[in-house]
Amino acid sequence: MQDKITDGRSVRRWRRRLADEREEARVYRSLAARRTGEEREILLGLAEAEERHARYWEDLLGDEIGPHRRGQFRMRILVALARRFGSVFVLALAQRAESRSPYRYDQDVPASMAADERIHEEVVRALAARGRARVSGSFRAAVFGANDGLVSNLALVLGVIGGNLPADVVLLTGLAGLLAGALSMGAGEYISVRSQRELLAAATPDPQARAVVPYLDVDANELALVYRARGMDEDEAQRRADALLREFQLKLPAEAEPQEGSAEAPAESADGHDVVGTAMKAAVSSFVFFASGALVPVLPFAVGFTGLMAVVLAVVLVGLALMLTGATVGVLSGASPLPRALRQLAIGLGAAAVTYLLGVLFGATVG
Repeated sequence: MQDKITDGRSVRRWRRRLADEREEARVYRSLAARRTGEEREILLGLAEAEERHARYWEDLLGDEIGPHRRGQFRMRILVALARRFGSVFVLALAQRAESRSPYRYDQDVPASMAADERIHEEVVRALAARGRARVSGSFRAAVFGANDGLVSNLALVLGVIGGNLPADVVLLTGLAGLLAGALSMGAGEYISVRSQRELLAAATPDPQARAVVPYLDVDANELALVYRARGMDEDEAQRRADALLREFQLKLPAEAEPQEGSAEAPAESADGHDVVGTAMKAAVSSFVFFASGALVPVLPFAVGFTGLMAVVLAVVLVGLALMLTGATVGVLSGASPLPRALRQLAIGLGAAAVTYLLGVLFGATVG
């Protein structure tokens, strides 16, 4: 491969590729160190693949490999985060990094290696999806609570300011809005999630129904109707029912009870409870994050600022917090954070501006 080295520019690019592959391998090994079971094995498999890619660049460089160098700054940050946290947030960042792979445009990269990188992105996407499913209930409540706290309390504070009320009234109004909103959000999330889990539980098949399958009359039973009620067409439902009955008729009754998780058991169903989350976690997340968000527009008034300076500080702080919330959602969804941050900022400040104008209007009318 040594004859491929044509100029210093190629050598520098290949060295960057080598350094980045080594950093990616460190990311996956660091994540694997914080996990067990299948996820650990998958992450170690990804690390080995990145190390295989690193060996390709080592062979290509040969004597021109040069001193050991670090990868891009964002990859080094990702390694540090993986070592300390290992959370779904880091997996989402790794997914984003895989999606930006330059290999599909690099003529020095074999097609097989470029294809590997595309597959790596899908593997990381699937691992991140597992993590998102585990935290989705509480995360949804947290994001919604923080955003609602920021927007609603800024709108409330600006509306009162638009009505030309004194600073102490603005502060009291903001604190009252914080407490009322946080309690309302927490209670609402608890009822919402609890109700959704109860609906899911009502729709979940009764596991005790499995026990009667071996005793059904082979010639006259409604087992096929169970499968049809779950969305199968008539022929497929009958085929599944007949196959299940034949399997159990070959066993003694005491041995015939379907095993938990059996692929053919009629009571099998994914209930989605993990995606919904628990009512208490959702309520606490919503309460805490709403209160945290609602505190931001009140802070300037709480520390003694008044007038235009307090308003400007409140708007700036809320704007930064809205962008942070939007960017976080963007990262966790595997997308670019900037568009989500700007969208969150535009919606939040737009709602607050409307309330301020209403405050000015009604304040002028009352005056």
